[in-house]
Amino acid sequence: MIKGARLTEADAEGHVHGICFKTGPPSRVGVELEWLVRDRRDPALPVRAEQVAAALDGISPKGPADEQANSGHAPGPVRYKYPSLPSGATLTVEPGGQLELSSAPAATIGELVEVTGRDLAALRDAAAAVGLELCGYGLDPLRPPRRLLDLPRYDAMEKFFDRGGPWGRQMMCGTASVQVCVDAGDDGAGQSGYRSRWRLLHAIGPVLVAAFANSPLRDGRPTGWRSARQQVWSNMDPGRTRAPAANGDPRDAWAAYALDAEIMCVPDPDSADWTAPPGLTFRDWIRDGSGASSPLRPPTAEDLTYHLSTLFPPVRPHGHMELRMIDAQPGDGWIVPAAVVSALAEDGQAADAAMAAAEPVWDGAADEQDPWLRAARCGPADPGIGRAARQCFEAADAALGRSGAPTAVRQAVADFTERYVLNDRCPADDQLEGMT
Repeated sequence: MIKGARLTEADAEGHVHGICFKTGPPSRVGVELEWLVRDRRDPALPVRAEQVAAALDGISPKGPADEQANSGHAPGPVRYKYPSLPSGATLTVEPGGQLELSSAPAATIGELVEVTGRDLAALRDAAAAVGLELCGYGLDPLRPPRRLLDLPRYDAMEKFFDRGGPWGRQMMCGTASVQVCVDAGDDGAGQSGYRSRWRLLHAIGPVLVAAFANSPLRDGRPTGWRSARQQVWSNMDPGRTRAPAANGDPRDAWAAYALDAEIMCVPDPDSADWTAPPGLTFRDWIRDGSGASSPLRPPTAEDLTYHLSTLFPPVRPHGHMELRMIDAQPGDGWIVPAAVVSALAEDGQAADAAMAAAEPVWDGAADEQDPWLRAARCGPADPGIGRAARQCFEAADAALGRSGAPTAVRQAVADFTERYVLNDRCPADDQLEGMT
């Protein structure tokens, strides 16, 4: 496809197929770790953009290429790459000042933990040097959402989400997650194929939401949800936050999902206003721009790639598969979801056990989203989800043993299982008990 050429619907579908499910033998795992950033002396204080910038400058000064990437006119989120981090991992500054560390893909969970641990130590030290700390909660428990970044992308996002209430601002400025990334898989019909892996990751998604729920508070008060972060997502535009149709080929389902989602913003390097016409889907834009309040230029493949970066379902195909449903965890707690997901995805015996465990969670659901809401509200206290969590963690532990995972990783999973999973608890319960 010629760069900048006008798209047809067939072009768009082919483009999505080609870049979102890159097939090959699955073997790697990575993480994208989002952190709330707060004042070390008083977590209720707002943090200024200059403080976050000072922390990043304490790691390494930005070079010319990095300045260009952060001009506000580059596609995608605002990314800073710091070669002086031990691995050269990418740091992203989110709209509310959250920091996201995106690891390189690792061949094993042990390698991932070792490399990312060094990166996090450097990032934590840089934050501490300017009086800040990284905080592992799925939703800010004290501070209201407040946007720190003034960029065209985020201006347009805010306008888009404001049409549906306050939830979008909370997502943009007050949430954080552990995103586990695994290879899409090969083109075969077996467990290593992307079709099977897609089904598995969606099936166990509610179990992961529940087991790692860690956002029960808002404005210092209980919300009634173990994962209020998932409550936020459930109240946002369903055409870009809920799971695509589970039947059929995932490539087709994802292409249809992407084209039928409303466009959030229209990147324009010559304008500070990227606002998209209300109600216009990408498919509309390709066809004739129907529904637009004013004519738009024809969309290009670059516009479609950008549009895909504004879709936020629980599992996002991004070449690899990116699991987005897990709340941020305290301290080094991110190791447990990374280990559990990689074990269940990469070990055939564990995948079978996890799929069998998750199937009853979905039986009799009012609609395909119901298990997600049950998991977010109740966590593993929901009897069916709690039972599935115990079975999934047992399968993951066995798989980690078969793979020769480091003892420290297996111990972290075992400790989490004993403290939470076997007692139908999750990290959110610690926060709630801390209030009594």
